[in-house]
This record gives sequence, structure tokens and C-alpha cells, in this order.
Amino acid sequence: MVSASSEKSRPGLLDGLDPEQRAAASAPRGPVCVLAGAGTGKTRTITHRIAHLVAAGHVSAGQVLAVTFTTRAAGEMRTRLRGLGIDAAQALTFHAAARRQLRYFWPRVIGDRPWDLLDNKFRLVAQAATRVRLSTETEVLRDLSSEIEWSKASLVSPDDYPAVAARMQRDTPAPAAQVAEVYRQYEEIKNSAQVLDFDDLLLHTTAVLEEHEAVAVEFRDRYRCFVVDEYQDVTPLQQRLLDAWLGGRDDLTVVGDANQTIYSFGGASPRPLLEFTRRFPEASVIRLERDYRSTPQVVSLANQVIGAARGRPAGSRLKLVGQRPPGPEPRFAEYEDEAAEAAAAARRVRELLDGGATASEIAVLFRINAQSEAYEQALTEAGIPYLVRGGERFFSRTEVRQAMSALRVASGDPTGPDLVTAVRSALAKVGLTEQPPAGGAAKERWDALLAIVELAEELASSVADADLPRFVAELDQRAAAQHPPTVEGVTLASLHAAKGLEWDAVFLVGLSEGTMPILHADGDEAAIEEERRLFYVGVTRAREHLSLSWSLSRTPGGRRNRRRSRFLYGLIPEDHPAARVARSQGKPSAGVTARCRLCGGPLLETMEVKLGRCSRCPSTVDEGLLEKLKTWRGERSRELKVPAFVVFTDATLMAIAEQRPTDDGALVSISGIGATKLERFGAEVLDVVRTAMRS
Repeated sequence: MVSASSEKSRPGLLDGLDPEQRAAASAPRGPVCVLAGAGTGKTRTITHRIAHLVAAGHVSAGQVLAVTFTTRAAGEMRTRLRGLGIDAAQALTFHAAARRQLRYFWPRVIGDRPWDLLDNKFRLVAQAATRVRLSTETEVLRDLSSEIEWSKASLVSPDDYPAVAARMQRDTPAPAAQVAEVYRQYEEIKNSAQVLDFDDLLLHTTAVLEEHEAVAVEFRDRYRCFVVDEYQDVTPLQQRLLDAWLGGRDDLTVVGDANQTIYSFGGASPRPLLEFTRRFPEASVIRLERDYRSTPQVVSLANQVIGAARGRPAGSRLKLVGQRPPGPEPRFAEYEDEAAEAAAAARRVRELLDGGATASEIAVLFRINAQSEAYEQALTEAGIPYLVRGGERFFSRTEVRQAMSALRVASGDPTGPDLVTAVRSALAKVGLTEQPPAGGAAKERWDALLAIVELAEELASSVADADLPRFVAELDQRAAAQHPPTVEGVTLASLHAAKGLEWDAVFLVGLSEGTMPILHADGDEAAIEEERRLFYVGVTRAREHLSLSWSLSRTPGGRRNRRRSRFLYGLIPEDHPAARVARSQGKPSAGVTARCRLCGGPLLETMEVKLGRCSRCPSTVDEGLLEKLKTWRGERSRELKVPAFVVFTDATLMAIAEQRPTDDGALVSISGIGATKLERFGAEVLDVVRTAMRS
């Protein structure tokens, strides 16, 4: 309960929060778990909680450490805390917090100069791979680096890696023993060079706190209250660091949504979130389900998407309730090829822009970065500015570096116009004009400078007497945290990169089997469910306009052998043209439940859809054909030097042996066989089937 004295300390502090947000913000000091669905105002809630704890005298602002997973999220948290008058609280990413702490304690614990931080581990991984006589091709090094990162995030040592990889059935880029040796050699090379990678920041900080009592006492006296955002994405290493920070205390608030766990490949797990009340039985648990971001139409679709998930733990069963006025229904569209799909998206973007939308409030989201190219080309041809999220960093751009230099010079001038006027005056010297250029690179540079002016306007509106030196310090802090302002242009981004962001209009593109869900997830129920959550994240990025599309062929005139994503089943209205086209072609509509080919009953399980029959009907598998298919798969996997399931999963072979396809159309109708698999293995598989049927 909130005491009367605490309410008097900051009148109106909790005004404007809904009942659930208010309950979370004013919960008693101690363990608090906030289960917060997409768009439910979690950042607003936890920043008000921090402000309330400070105002109530439970903790001083300087004793608060709030951590999250992206620099943008940390920057937004700092901005909101500053707006609430809480300047001294720390809001950082896990890695940024650990880096600060390690730098501070290093002289006392290690005694010499701090080791440098690696920007990229590729060079050292290449050296380690060479020692183990493995390939140093870019893709191999990328996969090896990912395995090392997963191992360290999961607290798996080189010695333990082979056994853990086998137990977890990891798709390793080389035999597990060799990966372990690359990992071991990498650590030796890195330590000899006296450099750290990003995971070392967490590992070493944890070790310092666990092994040096005096350091731990000093740290725990400095920080008394902890807040963790996006707690569903915590890794074992991050959890161990958090435990070291806490030191047995329980003044901890965690916020998360297990429906948005999308980083399992990096070691993340929702288990600490779902088991929070087991660890802290006295914890307050508050559920935020009022969605203030999206229209009821978008919210309804999102609930349908995640409602179809299998094996959802009780703690993840949040059902969003839309709070905004009604909006347009989500759009669904099927296209002949990727180019047509991209061109249609560009035309719709132009319609939105002509209707008054701003480019920065529109996003095109895809499963893999390689899909970006078609949309870059289509938007360019339509004369629409765009930004590729993950491209050149804002603070690395030449015009931005020049702008910051000009502002530093101007900040030394004792004459004092208001902040925004001073910023505009300084930036006029590096190219900011009253009117924007017509377009092209000049317009992009102008937009970047204008974004800096808008940051100045934001600071001036939230901080009384903000001046140029304060603004320069703000920019330096943003640059260090890589927290850029918004620059005008349509955002192109992968679904993973879109996490934590939102737009008025979202285009979810390339929603075909093999891409969404991604091909390598097929046959692995846990991986498929993570792909479903990723799709859910994409849907919940949209505030008002949501378009979902797929294409039947990769290139114009190519084989029309793609099928829409299984995640679209049950979403498309019965009377939608795309649903009618599917029925006319004899395919199960995305708006109609797939039916058993034997009894006609509905197919509800992933495996049932793949086999084309329900679990109640007897198997029609040709055992001889199945054995021949497995023999063929083994030969091909050895030739290609890949695990057998990369060629085809056992489930896909079972479906082939049951349905015995004799042409491309029948083969591609089997789940797990898309355009790439058909082109690479289709003729061989059909030959195996025909040979078996003749014998």
C-alpha cells in the first residue's frame, strides 16, 4: 500500500496511470514482478515506480540502478526519469553498467591499466580457427563467434561445451569438439593480448563482486534498488550478474512479457521471469494488459496470433485489451513474386504519405536482412526516403560529427540566446538551412541536422534553463550510448531489430513458409514457437495500419511454389480474395483450418499439418520408401558436410513417405519443402519416390 506521507511527498505523481499501472508503481518496496504486454505502458510504469520510491523516501535517486537490453531503451528511460525530476538514477544496458563498474574497480582488483574492449571478435576467432585447422570463411567465423557468445552467455566453458551441445541438440558449425577447441584457443589469444569482449564485461564484473568482499560491500552500499526491463530476455550470465548485484537482497522490480521472448538463440530464457514468484514467494505480481499502442483491430489480430501458440506457461497468458479508437482492418495480400510485393508496398507507402503520414512513422519489417534489397529498390524508384536499421550509425555520420564539433565551439561563447536558437545558429554553419534541399544525399544530411535541433527542442521543453553546454553533454551521452534521434525516412528492419519500437503503419512482408517460420526451425517445436512469438512482436509494432503480405515466387516468371506462412492460418477472413484464391487452387486457405486427407477432420497440430492427416487416422507410410529416403539423405548430408536434418527433417521424410508425391506441385505442398529445397533436392527426391514405387 502507498502511505499517506508518500502521496504528500509528490502530489499527483501517480495521476494519469491506469489502476494496474498505479498498482505497479506504488507497490511496496521489495520484489515486484510486472507482467506487461506489448503497448501497455511498461516504461511509463517503471519510471513512475522509481520516482515514487524516491519521493516516498524509500531510496535516494543515486541508489537506483535500472538496466535493460538496448541503448535506445536505456536512453528513453533516462529521458522519462529526467522528466519526472529524477536525474541521479542510473539507467543503462547490462553491458554499459558492467563496463562502468569494472573500470571503477579494476585498479583495486587487477592493479594495472584496464584492458581494451574488442569491437569485433572476428580477427581473434579467425586466428583460433586457423590453429584448429577450420575454415576461416566469413560465414564459418560468424557461426563460430555466435557459438562462443552463446556459450559465455549460458555460462558454458570450453570443457563443458561438447556435452552441453549434445544434450541441447545444438546445430554446431563444426564437430562440437572442434568448436570447443576454437573457443578455448580464442580465450587464450584474447587473454594474451589483454583485451576483453562484451561478454567478459559481465563475466569479470560478476567475478569481482563474488570474489572480493570489500568491493561487493562498497557496490551494494552504493546501489540499493534494482529495476530490470525486458526480463524475459535475460541470459544465465546476466542473471548471475544481477544476483551478484543484489547480494541476497530483494529490492528488485522486474518487467517482462514471455510472449516476446525472441532471443533464445543467444541464450535468453523467460524462465527467471516465469519462476520469479517461486524465488520470491512474497513478491507483488501485477499484470498490464491494456494496450494503448494499437487499435482494437491490430490488438485482435495479435491475440489471435499468440493465442494459437502451444505450451504457453501460465505466466505468459496475457490477453491484450485495445484502448484506442477503432481503426482500419489489417490488410492481407498475395503477390506473384517478391518484386511485385515490394512495388505494392511502395505504392501503399506513397498513399499513406500523400494522406498526411510521416515517413518516420512507417516501417517495413522482414525476417532476414537479405529481404531488404527489394524494398530499398522499390522505395528508391518511388522517390521515398528510407533508413535501414542497423546501417551506418547516426553519430558516425560526417555531418553529425561536424555538427557536434560546431556545437562544442559555440558552447564556449558567453553570450546566451535560448537553447534552440543557439543550436540552429551553430548548425547553420555546417549546412542547416531554413528550407530543406530537394532530395538525395543533401536532404539526408539536412534531416540529420534537423534531428539534432529537435533534440534541443525536447531538452528545452523538459529541463528549465537548459543551455548549450548541457545540450552538448546530452549529445555526448547519447553518442556514447548509441541512442540516436529519429531521422525522417521509412524504416527497413528485421523483426529482431524492431523489438521495442513502434510505428503508425507497419508492413510485415515475405510471410511465406521457409522464411516465416525460418526454414531451419522446421521440425523443432520450440523453434517454431519462437518464430511465432517473433511474428507476434512484428504485429504488435503497428499502431494503426497493418499490412501482411507474401509472394508465390522469388523472381518474376519463377516457379510459383511458395506457400503462405502457417502462422496466417485462421487470420485471413473467409471472404478475402487471398482466401478465395487459395481455395480455387485446392490449397487450405489461411482463413480455413487444414483438413485431414483421410477423414476430412481439422488438422490442429503442427505435425498433423505436415503429414496431411490427423493423429487419429492410421499412418500410410511406405516403410521401404522411408528407408530409401533416409539413405539418400545421409549420402547428401555427408557430401554437403551438414547435419542430416539440414537436408530434410525426419518429419518431412515421413510426410514424403506417406504422401508419395510424383511431381513438383505435390512435393512443394508438403510443409518444410519450399522453393530452395525444391530447386536443390526436388528432382532427386522425386526420383527416389518413383524408383521405390516401381520396385
